[in-house]
Amino acid sequence: MLKKEFTSFDVASVLIELKQEILDSRVNNIYQTDAKTFTFKLHKTDKSPILLVFEAGRRIHLTNYSLDNPSNPPAFCMALRKYLRGAWLVNIEQYEFERLVSLSFKTQQGVMKLVIELFGEGNVILVNEKGEILQAMVYKRMRDRNILRGAVFELPPSSGKNPFKVNIHEIAEALRKSGDVEVVRTLARFLGIGGVYAEELLLRARIDKRKAGNLLVEDEVKAVFEALQSLLSPLLLRKLEACIVIGDEDAFLDAVPFKLKRYEDAKVQLFPSFQAALDEFYAKTTTIEKARAQIQTADLKREEEKIKRIIAEQQQIVTEAEKNAEIEKKIGDAIYAHSKELQILLDLFSKAKFENKNWNTAITKILTEKHAGKVPSIFFDSFDVRNLAINVVVDDLKFSLSLRKTLFENAAEFYERGKKAKQKGAGALAALAQSKTRLTEIQAGLSEAERLKNLKPAEALEALSKRRVESKEWYEKFRWFRSSEGFLVVAGKDVVSNEVLVKKYTAPHDVVFHAEIVGSPFVVVKTEGKDLGEQTLKEAGEYAASFSRAWREGMGSADVYWVKPDQLRKSSVSGEFVPHGAFAVIGKRNWMRSTPLRVAVGIIENNGKLDFFGGAVDAVKAKAKAFLVLVPGDQTGKDLLSKVLRELMCKLPKDQSDKLGKVSIEDIREFIPYTKGRVLQSS
Repeated sequence: MLKKEFTSFDVASVLIELKQEILDSRVNNIYQTDAKTFTFKLHKTDKSPILLVFEAGRRIHLTNYSLDNPSNPPAFCMALRKYLRGAWLVNIEQYEFERLVSLSFKTQQGVMKLVIELFGEGNVILVNEKGEILQAMVYKRMRDRNILRGAVFELPPSSGKNPFKVNIHEIAEALRKSGDVEVVRTLARFLGIGGVYAEELLLRARIDKRKAGNLLVEDEVKAVFEALQSLLSPLLLRKLEACIVIGDEDAFLDAVPFKLKRYEDAKVQLFPSFQAALDEFYAKTTTIEKARAQIQTADLKREEEKIKRIIAEQQQIVTEAEKNAEIEKKIGDAIYAHSKELQILLDLFSKAKFENKNWNTAITKILTEKHAGKVPSIFFDSFDVRNLAINVVVDDLKFSLSLRKTLFENAAEFYERGKKAKQKGAGALAALAQSKTRLTEIQAGLSEAERLKNLKPAEALEALSKRRVESKEWYEKFRWFRSSEGFLVVAGKDVVSNEVLVKKYTAPHDVVFHAEIVGSPFVVVKTEGKDLGEQTLKEAGEYAASFSRAWREGMGSADVYWVKPDQLRKSSVSGEFVPHGAFAVIGKRNWMRSTPLRVAVGIIENNGKLDFFGGAVDAVKAKAKAFLVLVPGDQTGKDLLSKVLRELMCKLPKDQSDKLGKVSIEDIREFIPYTKGRVLQSS
């Protein structure tokens, strides 16, 4: 059966690795891929970005796959960013042996905990230093506890005894009290380890899982306890053998932190870490599930039709509200424009009311005046006896004037009704915008569902492979190239990377170069204990000279020296201050006088893909399909980068040149000192 969610053993195992990888890292950003899946982008000094992905109710691990993050983050994601972006991750722990993980963050507001529930429907809860709930993915009231904003966070009831703390007598007692319940069910519930590991425990103990728990004899209870210890041993010793279990047609079935007896005859794929196994397992199985899913299509179509009906109704409300607002305003304006005539008309009726005259008599008189063409009776249409209102027609507008109000009170009422209609229209317009946004989301989801439904799993997996982010080597955050003799040459980019390069990545048998000018990078040749040739020394010297300030100043050459790492000190002999990124040199320097300033940018082919690379001229020349040599000059910025790209394109066959023309010129920038110079020659 395909693995769907984490077990307690999975949580314990993955935390062993996570503690080594992510503690003391800083939160760069937080993304929410879907309703339950989150990615924390973490930063650790001198390391590539770390992506921690977790899915409530299902999994937590590092990932090497880029995720499709929504352009408008959900409210809960924004809340997590508000509290945790920039925070330091200081601890990660599993509560007892439960499927519950707690991440502790050091923030400006104190230490906060992010509790991730990996059981049931799952939840993600942010708790402050006082233990109060700040935010939760899902708020709910339950029989045993409540997840509510401001409430004190309570842990869920334990699912069983912690296997690390249980003794043989407790197991024996639990089995004795279980009656005729199958032993596998009893152990799964008593220890809270789930069916898979309860079955594994009994396989190792050589006991039939269907046997009643109360029928186990003393030797069998002892065998169960010893089997449990063998299951816990890899966790205690921190020795995992992660693998993915493969079934028919090479389909993934399970990802386990160590070998299980239940899979001893199955085909497995080994991984260097449980993280890597989980990442590959969930990435591929989730992709295949989506590719085969058809259920969502019907649901989304129904939702689409519903939203379309709502939008039509909201559009009608907006149109009518705008129309009514305009009419009410026109009536108010008309009352003011014809106030004199309308006031006379009101006075006639008011006088009739005051004199207690029969309304029919008053109306007959006014109609007589209207037919005679007298003003204001030309506006009169009819009289509403019940509401004491005069119905008039002014400028093709038909409306009523109440005798209970003055003329201008009548006008004010129409203006007020116009404002309310306008406000109603604005509210309906806002609701309409939300509905349209929701419709766009549904249609995007529907489009994706339709695409995945028709996309073969193999094609889906191919698309997934393109999203895999390969981890970078340590030296890729510096400037680097490989010499024509195969040695790795690494250079700092600034004072910080200079300091890090020398202090952290330089071994005693390496060689360190520096130009005799302020503003030079340190350049390290990684010898791996091998003897350096003169050619590599020459290339490293040119590299150090070229990326120094001498290039910016337009010099043709610079003096360079090289020393061994143990000759570098953070304090000079005289005790003078050595600034950050600089080192004092003790002992003899090996000089390379008048080293020419020149670099090369070339094209190399990797697995059918063309890439730019740069470095010392002879090193690039040895590997490039085509290259250019650059020296100090006055051409700068995009003009220079465009020129380099054009000239490189001219050196390639048309099919390769066309591919190269689609890349960004920014990919060349890092290979040219100060993005300034001139092209000297090409090959």
